[in-house]
Amino acid sequence: MNQRRIISGFSNPTVKALRALREKKHRKAAGKFLAEGLRLLTDAREGGRLPETLVMAEGRDDHPLLAALEQAVLQAGGEVIETSPDILAKITGKDNPQAIAGVFDEFDTALASLDRHVAPIWLVAQALRDPGNLGTMLRTGDAVGAGGLILIDDCADPFSVEAVRASMGAIFTQRLAQARWEEFLPWLRAGQGQLVAASLREAVPYRGAPYRAPCFILVGNESRGLPDEYELACDLRVTMPMKGRADSLNAAVAGAVLAYEVLASLDG
Repeated sequence: MNQRRIISGFSNPTVKALRALREKKHRKAAGKFLAEGLRLLTDAREGGRLPETLVMAEGRDDHPLLAALEQAVLQAGGEVIETSPDILAKITGKDNPQAIAGVFDEFDTALASLDRHVAPIWLVAQALRDPGNLGTMLRTGDAVGAGGLILIDDCADPFSVEAVRASMGAIFTQRLAQARWEEFLPWLRAGQGQLVAASLREAVPYRGAPYRAPCFILVGNESRGLPDEYELACDLRVTMPMKGRADSLNAAVAGAVLAYEVLASLDG
């Protein structure tokens, strides 16, 4: 049934439930997450995903994409809520929130749900702790036409408000999977797939290295890098020149540099 309603009180139970989705334990318990902004929600709609609840600020500017989104949510049996900008700010945790936010079901993140052959490049992050880096890797994956991002071991929550925001909509265009290393490596070896990482251990220059599709680009933790056994398990280890005083790149930046080199190699 199509539903529209207005919420005007900060103490409304729905406001409290939506606000709670900013915390991981409540997201996991509900199996839902928040996304904010017309661009992100339009990317979701165009990718076949609609929010079950659409929250819109009163006094917002009219926009054809917003009208299309609202209509799609109602036609799908979802709920549309209008509320004040102050209440929307309380829900999203931003002082200057976008005019809309949506509540989505979390995705299936099982490795078994992935088809490695749908794309020539996949990104893999091990123990990535910064949600901004995680969102950036999703965005990079979208830019290079990767199949998705596989999160290994204890990573930041990809459904956190910060990671979703940093992904700039790529959370809805990239496949996501989460696994322990002990699960990922046998899955990878059960089919085609080249595991590549930046390393100093018996590495070759990243330019012109023998990349093969599907290529899985492995990035390690921001401060510790990859464990030795993970590096040793790679089919190809490459090195990137450091011309200045820095001895390493930001994890998400390193992943992006490698991804574009792999893309150029496979396209060539």
